[in-house]
Amino acid sequence: MATCSIMSLGRLAMALCSAILGSLHKLSALLPHIEEEPSMVEAELPEDVLVEILSRLEIPDLLRASSVCSSWHSAYTTLHSLGQYKRQQTPCLFYTSESAGENVGCIYSLAEQRTYKITLPDPPIRDRYMIGSSDGWLVTIDNKCEMHLLNPVTREQMALPSVITMEQVDPIYDESGTIVKYKNWWQSWHDGVMFFSSPRGCTISPRWEQLFLTGRAFVFSETSTGKLLVVLIRDPFSQLSFARVGDDEWAYLPQYDSYENCTYKDGLLYAVTNLGEIHAIDLSGPIAVVKVVMGKAMDIGDRKRNTYILHAPWGDVLQIWKTEEDYIHPSEDDYDAVLKNTASIEVYKSDLVEEKLVKINRLQDHVLFVGHNQTLCLRTEEFPSLKANHAYFTDDSLSWITEFKNNRRDIGVFNLEDNSRDELVSPQLWSNWPSPVWITLNLAKSNLILDMIFKDGKSIEADNALNYPGDFSHMLSFDDPKMLEAAAEGGLGGAAATEREEGSGGAAAALRHSGRGGGHGQPNPAR
Repeated sequence: MATCSIMSLGRLAMALCSAILGSLHKLSALLPHIEEEPSMVEAELPEDVLVEILSRLEIPDLLRASSVCSSWHSAYTTLHSLGQYKRQQTPCLFYTSESAGENVGCIYSLAEQRTYKITLPDPPIRDRYMIGSSDGWLVTIDNKCEMHLLNPVTREQMALPSVITMEQVDPIYDESGTIVKYKNWWQSWHDGVMFFSSPRGCTISPRWEQLFLTGRAFVFSETSTGKLLVVLIRDPFSQLSFARVGDDEWAYLPQYDSYENCTYKDGLLYAVTNLGEIHAIDLSGPIAVVKVVMGKAMDIGDRKRNTYILHAPWGDVLQIWKTEEDYIHPSEDDYDAVLKNTASIEVYKSDLVEEKLVKINRLQDHVLFVGHNQTLCLRTEEFPSLKANHAYFTDDSLSWITEFKNNRRDIGVFNLEDNSRDELVSPQLWSNWPSPVWITLNLAKSNLILDMIFKDGKSIEADNALNYPGDFSHMLSFDDPKMLEAAAEGGLGGAAATEREEGSGGAAAALRHSGRGGGHGQPNPAR
């Protein structure tokens, strides 16, 4: 415990040094004031400068810093309440573990190479399937086919419209009035006219049948309203449904199908089909307006390939093709021996003028995240713990995940230079169901008090009267006697002791280090 605590303090010190160096343009304005003071020790940084420094920290470091002393906590409160915390987060892997408990979510930090555990609200997270992850939100569907938005850091949870409000879904009730099945209508459209419709019974158990109602989900902040927009790519023909948080029902885009992935920019939803065709969709009006901005790139789709779309930091629209292969593991038996591996990941620029794809052989100093998350392309200069010219991937093959839910998940780091792959961490931390997803942590919401904390591997009731940063300091063992002694030697003893005397409780995280993480990629020269 003491070793882990000292490492946490050391990490905070390093992060603060980096943040201060990045804020020198504001700190320079303080020099005349500091020189007039008789003692540098007695001088305190103005709150606006502290806010600037804290705004450059990732969420775990931010919460550590906010627990150091009252002035730093005040700066954190200002930063959070004014919505000025905009720092991009290094993606983490969200997963569950049978040993952790039914309601516990685990977050593996690539930046810290450690795991945090958070107790989440009902329904149990291990009974849900995670169909999407965007901007800190998980989109989940449980074994009753009820969908929620969940922020695992703040524990904020919001119900989404019922599946029975979808155009093609009819509920089937038993004698007691309980929904036991859904009738999912298969519809096919051409030029705005439906020419085929057929019902299909869909039980709510086993779990994989959920995906006849929903498949893949995305969350975007809508430009025109500022509301959260949830987009579903759903069976039976990979069509689009969408709703805004607070809506009572799902809207439906029936004329088009075969969508695989989507992204959002400047008020438009961009969706890509399994043939590489790109549609720009305006959802702001009473009727969705669809424009084909790039025709199909091929005539026949590949069922073993997943296609992703995103806007790159340099402005291009990219398509990512991830191809999978099946193989039989020699050390396993029969059903459990069927495994899936990512065989290749290819990156293409979508030339919307010429309406063609141009292959990109090297991403230089950028890195990709693909899976059941909003597809990301990040600069390794801003995220030094990530490997340049690599793709971090999770298993998002819908049929594979649902039909072989107990088999090993295909998760790792893919080298775009030589098509080699590495394990993300070894030994494996996660359960195979529900399948893990990438998530970028988000503190945007205000519900920051957690019901449970973890310390020494045990769950402990948290005091809900305490502030969240105080809880987090306890999670980091700032109230541990050896930690206080170490902090005092480093000049932080008074601050940590003050927080302890004020009764700071614990946050929902585990002090468990695990394996190697994302590695340290060196940024390459600009493209």
